[in-house]
Amino acid sequence: MITEEKTESATMVIARTIINQIKYSDRMALMAWGANNFIALEITKEFHGGVQFKVNGLRFKGYVHIQLRWVDDYTVSFLNIKGEVKKQVEGVYCDMLVEVIDWIEGK
Repeated sequence: MITEEKTESATMVIARTIINQIKYSDRMALMAWGANNFIALEITKEFHGGVQFKVNGLRFKGYVHIQLRWVDDYTVSFLNIKGEVKKQVEGVYCDMLVEVIDWIEGK
């Protein structure tokens, strides 16, 4: 039971950290993308957790997955409404998150 609580807590901490990194880079970015429905992603063999949110941008409407790799960089995936991966960018660092998502959005 203690392990389960720690895992849940760790996933929430990582999700909040990613959101805060985006806000630090550009405090209006999440609002500009129409981001909502935030979900913390679980720990897997490849990823240390992450965050998913829905976006309603000008060029891309769907979901953004930002997953923290064990080597301390991110994989950013863009999924359509059906859940199919449309684009994926690997090796993204925290100071590049806004730039990568803006690039897909066409800003």
